[in-house]
Amino acid sequence: MLVRDIMRSPVVTISPHTTLQDAYRIITEKGIRHLPVLDEGKLIGIITDRDLRLATSALSSFPFPPESQVKGVMRRSPLTADPMDPVEDAARVMRERKIGCLPVMSDGQLLGIITGIDLLDALMRLTGVDKPSGRLEVRLTYHPGELARLTGFLSRRDVNVHSILTYPDGPDHVRVVLRIGSIEDRRIAHDLRRSGFEVLWPPEKPCLR
Repeated sequence: MLVRDIMRSPVVTISPHTTLQDAYRIITEKGIRHLPVLDEGKLIGIITDRDLRLATSALSSFPFPPESQVKGVMRRSPLTADPMDPVEDAARVMRERKIGCLPVMSDGQLLGIITGIDLLDALMRLTGVDKPSGRLEVRLTYHPGELARLTGFLSRRDVNVHSILTYPDGPDHVRVVLRIGSIEDRRIAHDLRRSGFEVLWPPEKPCLR
């Protein structure tokens, strides 16, 4: 999945001469949190709802009057993304730099914007949780062919796989999270355990006495 697949476009923008009160009104009316600032079509900054609140707060050492222009408050030279960047790279940049959005640029033109909410939407799509499905989590040894053995097991039982995510679990194991086209995940998990797989989810039901 690429940035272009999840970015929001067209983008609501303002000029550096927009007042703080007008910028806040736009944010409130549009239900957004980030406003790129363009000067003659060039991205020169970005301002957020938090920036506006802090700038005008009575608790600030030097509060700005609402009639001030955003050019005195905006964050200059914002980090940007390319529409062909992988979504996970954009998420890494946003997490490492602790920012809430990335304007999407191509050849100096603002094409879109992605936010933390867009990344959460992407995660839902990547995991397949946005459609009816079952969930399996299996711990495999970190060895060639183990994932194929797991998917082969499901294939032989005519179980479609909507998504697969893997992540390391120590130096010798990997966890595999699958969304499958069946709500019989407990029955499938039972069969996996009988075949020697270490199933972490769904948990095995205790025996009733």
